[in-house]
Amino acid sequence: MEHTAYLGLGSNIGDRELNLLRAVAELGRLPGSRITALSGFYDTEPVGGVPQDNFLNAVLRLETPLAPHELLAELHRIETEVFRRKRTIPQGPRSMDLDILLYDRLVLESEGLVIPHPRLHQRRFVLVPLSEIASGYLHPVLDRSIAELLRDLPEGERVTRI
Repeated sequence: MEHTAYLGLGSNIGDRELNLLRAVAELGRLPGSRITALSGFYDTEPVGGVPQDNFLNAVLRLETPLAPHELLAELHRIETEVFRRKRTIPQGPRSMDLDILLYDRLVLESEGLVIPHPRLHQRRFVLVPLSEIASGYLHPVLDRSIAELLRDLPEGERVTRI
């Protein structure tokens, strides 16, 4: 059975644009999966209070037979094996961060995985690229479209398309 997942991509170490392009290529190689939409790339200010360089962020839509935990395991594998990510500083700098934002209309809370992503509705750096490819998608918990969530977000956080 095929599922639709929206994935967030972010990088702020090394060649950020090349990192995003490499991640897209790796995600396109997941077994039985295909990328059906990709947002533009956005230069964004870091959130969370850890001093670090700006990120480059994007969102893609992936059609996949992988179950949520299988998909998460593949994302972690790509972060670790391809990008040599080390999780030493929570919300710290990283060459690649891959997150499951949405997965079908699934609502899931399990150890290590929460879908929809628990902070997606508060983050402009996620909502701007997500609205580019899925503005009418209804958040399965808040029952509001991505466009509405973005419109109602308070000013702040700078997100600039490159």
